[in-house]
Amino acid sequence: MVLVGLTGGIGSGKSAVGAVLSSRGYSLVDADLAARYVVEAGSPTLAQIVDAFGVAVLSDDGTLDRPKLGGIVFGDKAKLELLNSIIHPAIAVEMKRRIAQALEDDTKGAVFIDIPLLVETGAKDRYHLDYVVVVDVPMELQLYRLVHDRMLDQEEARARIDAQAKRDDRLKVADFVIENTGTLEDLAVGVEEMLKQLHGAIGAR
Repeated sequence: MVLVGLTGGIGSGKSAVGAVLSSRGYSLVDADLAARYVVEAGSPTLAQIVDAFGVAVLSDDGTLDRPKLGGIVFGDKAKLELLNSIIHPAIAVEMKRRIAQALEDDTKGAVFIDIPLLVETGAKDRYHLDYVVVVDVPMELQLYRLVHDRMLDQEEARARIDAQAKRDDRLKVADFVIENTGTLEDLAVGVEEMLKQLHGAIGAR
């Protein structure tokens, strides 16, 4: 069996690809879910974040106020790097635990690891990924989706895109690319084509 990284810029539709894969019976380890788990109320990682950024990043119920934290770090490289230095080690530990469980349960010969910041965090080497799938869209479409679907203003949308790896840098690490510029039906077809190519590559190993 193989480990396959799944990544893409914000607004690329990576989550939609993950949903298609899950519907086909593939195990999907989601880095975002692991990231939410390690900052749950009362966790050591959340305590570190509060120490670094203040109690203003907490909601009234003691949970992390993600939009408020995002407003603090996006667009400020130093603060974003500080946040990453706190959360990435904790996420890595939790991800390895989840990956081990997914491999144990796998019946398809491939486990997908959904990692938005795959390039930025060196995740290919950290998790010993065999292949990388990139969900790709032009930046203009990313902006449109962030503004119209997520209701961000243009400035915030651009800041979030700029905080991630460049499109070309993601494509450089891709073994397979799924273009997501059409409908959900088109995307499902792209996922099926990627799976054919993936299993062909696995069979040729």
